[in-house]
Amino acid sequence: MTNQKKVLVAEDDVTAHEGWSAMLASWGYQVKTAEDGEEALSCLRSFEPHILLADLKMPNRDGLSLLNDIRELQLKTVPIIISGVGEISDAVKAIKMGASDYLRKPINPPHLQQLLTAVTEKIDVREENLRLRHGLGGIGELGPLFSHSSAMRRVLTNIERVAESSASVIIAGESGTGKELAARTIHQLSPRQNGPFVGVNCAAIPPTLMESELFGHERAAFTGADRRRQGCFELANGGTLLLDELTEMKPELQAKLLRVIEERKLRRVGGTSEVDLDVRVLAASNRNLERAVRDGNLREDLYYRLNVFTIEMPPLRERLEDLSLLIESFVQHFTALNHKPITGIDEDCLTALRYHPWPGNVRQLRNVIERAVILCRSGSISMADLPPEFKITAQKEPGLFQMRLGTSLDDIEREVISRTIEFVGGNKTHAAQVLGISAKTLYNRLERYAADAKPSLTSANV
Repeated sequence: MTNQKKVLVAEDDVTAHEGWSAMLASWGYQVKTAEDGEEALSCLRSFEPHILLADLKMPNRDGLSLLNDIRELQLKTVPIIISGVGEISDAVKAIKMGASDYLRKPINPPHLQQLLTAVTEKIDVREENLRLRHGLGGIGELGPLFSHSSAMRRVLTNIERVAESSASVIIAGESGTGKELAARTIHQLSPRQNGPFVGVNCAAIPPTLMESELFGHERAAFTGADRRRQGCFELANGGTLLLDELTEMKPELQAKLLRVIEERKLRRVGGTSEVDLDVRVLAASNRNLERAVRDGNLREDLYYRLNVFTIEMPPLRERLEDLSLLIESFVQHFTALNHKPITGIDEDCLTALRYHPWPGNVRQLRNVIERAVILCRSGSISMADLPPEFKITAQKEPGLFQMRLGTSLDDIEREVISRTIEFVGGNKTHAAQVLGISAKTLYNRLERYAADAKPSLTSANV
């Protein structure tokens, strides 16, 4: 049962608190009683109840004082105040001081049971959220997201802060950085966690179908509409909707989207009546949305409506401290999935993975590990199980080489470029990414080196 919670009953009337105690125990609660406020305060510290049922008027310490104690001690106990005749004004004051609710004497058992069930459900949600947050102070695990790195830990902190609100959030970052995972984690930590999570990739839907996909349509709204169909907004009602690659949506449809978000109502394609909505909207994109606004690909008013809070997902190359943790996680996942007795990854293989530029970010790493697990024929993943671009030269320290003092900067640049191309197995695009330059710049450098290496006509005739 979800209501196996501890309840402290603070009531100076022995007959009353014994009756309440027996009733609560029959409902499955673990109950302790206190006959005055001082005893109740001691029990709050030692018993650590989930719920406090406290009489407003008690000897030594009244219910309002206990509310103040709960606040000062920062206890998680949910207080419910019990008031007698003529104590309504104090009961209202108790609510302002943090009481979850108040009951009038004599207590109505069905009403009390209903109230405790509602409070218990809220406590269950709170405890689940705390479980999901567990690890922020350690390795930074938050739901399906992992982190040792400071860059990712900042993301986890921001996710935790924004999750409990109803604010719209833009999640930005390169492809493969985990934007949808971040959106799902926000949903899982929010009060909407029991509602649906619906993700829609705007880039994958033909423009002619986008409006129907988002807002739904009525029967006979267009050719082929043989029945009424709910759109993504209705499917996400009571939960969270993620709009991925929003800039792929036509500006005129963006205007309709803005109106739906602001008015919390929609009208299906071909419909005449409006549907009420309660949806939290998250947006994700691997593009620079401010530039998209300047280029006319994203309406400025829609951008500012969604951009209440922005979370930037760092690329894998900026969180390399997480690489070993991610590799271990993926190895465990795919070995279990494929029923293979793989215990780890050898050192040469791990070194190759560390020095890779990872243009596809965590998604690329996941795919590489999945492939390696499938190919592996021993108890440990080796270089033979990695894709060809990971075949680095067999050096003790593959990322290092020595240069003699007095070498010119041009020669150093030439050597660094040459060694980097060799390091990534001849893939010039990857080499440019490692060097932090464009592929065009790299090819221009190589052409210049080739030209310098050719003897001139003058020197050839000497």
